[in-house]
Amino acid sequence: MSLAKKIISGDRRALARVLTLVENGDAHSKDILAELHPYGGKAHFVGVTGAPGVGKSSLVNFLAQSLRVLGDTVGVLAVDPSSPFGSGAILGDRVRMADLTGDDGIYIRSMASRGAVGGLAYATGAAADVLDAAGFNYVIIETVGVGQSGVEISNHVHTTIVLVASGAGDDVQAIKSGILETADILVVNKADLPGAEHVLADMRSNVVMNPSPAPSDHHAKSKQFDGSDLAWRVPLLSTVARSGDGVDLLIKSLLQHWEYLENSAEIDNRRRTRIRAILESLLRNRLYTRFMEDISRKQFDALLESIVLRDIDPYSAAARLIEEKYKASCLDKA
Repeated sequence: MSLAKKIISGDRRALARVLTLVENGDAHSKDILAELHPYGGKAHFVGVTGAPGVGKSSLVNFLAQSLRVLGDTVGVLAVDPSSPFGSGAILGDRVRMADLTGDDGIYIRSMASRGAVGGLAYATGAAADVLDAAGFNYVIIETVGVGQSGVEISNHVHTTIVLVASGAGDDVQAIKSGILETADILVVNKADLPGAEHVLADMRSNVVMNPSPAPSDHHAKSKQFDGSDLAWRVPLLSTVARSGDGVDLLIKSLLQHWEYLENSAEIDNRRRTRIRAILESLLRNRLYTRFMEDISRKQFDALLESIVLRDIDPYSAAARLIEEKYKASCLDKA
């Protein structure tokens, strides 16, 4: 039986092996992913993001437990910073999610960011697809701690949960034009700490939580949503992730958001956006790899030295390499 068939049948050892192949960029992983692709497209992808120390792992812990109580299965991809001395994750979110171990309906995988930006690892999308094909109802992606520019997660999930911690203060103003605007659900965590009410008030008054565009179809209006146009209005919630306080309201909002997506054309838009992000990432990485394999190492090193000596700027050097590579390809075809 192939590894893909084993994953579909619920083999967790095969799942772990394939995720390792995917994360390492093994050549065999492409064939496995191709075999798994027809079995995907059913999971609800959820992103949990926010600054370092905001309590993402603790919240994911309770979120997964609550979804299990509802009878759903949950796959968790926790992206951690890479060790500067190797390629492994240095924090190990599975340690902070010890409550989830021993449950066959929950699978946790820590992934090293390996220098990728935007709070994700290069293989996050493919790993999420594997968990989707494995039959998990929810795939939760916890990003590495990100700041204002960490918006990449919204291209890889159906629902984006953005966490802000008590004590953010004026920082809310600084980041409102960035990651907060990607949120489908906004959460002020550590609401039991001093300053929580100030952060909540600041976000209510300063963060513009515009509704999502009205759907183009004519489904009946659901009582779960505000406004006659069935638009999704981003909820602002408060939680205490260490104790689980407020997670019940977060689960309610998560289910309502999925209902909104399914009752509108937005679910198709988000699925298409996610696939587009994965395809573009694959093209960038593979084209770069092929380009570097085809150019002369001697030529590259010579240009690098010229940049160091200030004889040429990096932009002109890159343009020269591309132009010469393009000319060579044209001559080969001729």
